[in-house]
Amino acid sequence: MAGNSQRRGATRKGKNKAAGSGGRIKRSLEGRGPTPKAEDRTYHKAYKAKQAAAKRQQTAPKRPGKTMAGADWIVGRNPVYEALAAGLPIKQAYVAEGAERDDRLRDILKFAAEHGLPLLQVTRGELDRVTGGLVHQGVAVQLPAYEYADAEDILADAADVDGIVVALDGITDPRNLGAIVRSAAAFGAQGIIIPARRSASMTAAAWKTSAGAAARLPIAMATNLNRALEQASKMGFTVVGLAGEGEVPVSGAPGIDGPLVIVVGSEDEGLARLVREHCDALVSIPIASDVESLNASIAAAVALYEVTQQRAGLPTGE
Repeated sequence: MAGNSQRRGATRKGKNKAAGSGGRIKRSLEGRGPTPKAEDRTYHKAYKAKQAAAKRQQTAPKRPGKTMAGADWIVGRNPVYEALAAGLPIKQAYVAEGAERDDRLRDILKFAAEHGLPLLQVTRGELDRVTGGLVHQGVAVQLPAYEYADAEDILADAADVDGIVVALDGITDPRNLGAIVRSAAAFGAQGIIIPARRSASMTAAAWKTSAGAAARLPIAMATNLNRALEQASKMGFTVVGLAGEGEVPVSGAPGIDGPLVIVVGSEDEGLARLVREHCDALVSIPIASDVESLNASIAAAVALYEVTQQRAGLPTGE
């Protein structure tokens, strides 16, 4: 007979049919689906690396949006070194793996080593992520959230020593805020009060401009600045507002020898109407007629200097 139908086992007992595989061969050829990715195989090193990266992401700072990244980050080699040298509080410091060493980076590494500041080494991509895409030059530091003082506490402390408190109305540039903080600390003010709305807050830019003074001078954020000024008046403060049209020069401000609140408005709009109404007097800084106004931070510095000079010239024991 043709073929091999006569071989043993070629036919089933009781049936005159050729034996087959029952589909086993076909099923074996179909395979078990697509091969899993290396990072999905629990025994593979890529899986372990993925798990480690996920764990780092959970503990790393949340990614800020590009408009918010500058709120608590200082990036770039010169700014970072200046922040460290100024004594700004540091929450975390980062350096990118393989960052090119130059004199400034060596200064940063030396400072960190001498002051026990841990530097977390991360990939450049990770540093891009946590800083929101800012140009960091391979190094960045994150500042902690600023802890504001209570406005009433600042006023109470200043009232006890016939001190000076600076209140800010509409200062929206954090660099101006930082400069005013620095001047207030330099001239012995007891604190600063800023409003919760329409105002710059203590961001990294303000910290940096204050040159570390923000760590020494209490700053309060008042829900309502006008209420804070009302409270100051009740506590015996004289409230004077800086205004270009003020008829009294700063040197002749009323109550200059007692507890004093100096209110500084924005350069563009000056003092708000309600804030003006809560001032006992509006005082001005004499300037040349061809100069329209002074920058808010410069005006605050001049006013503070003039007040301290006038106080220094007052007889003691009265």
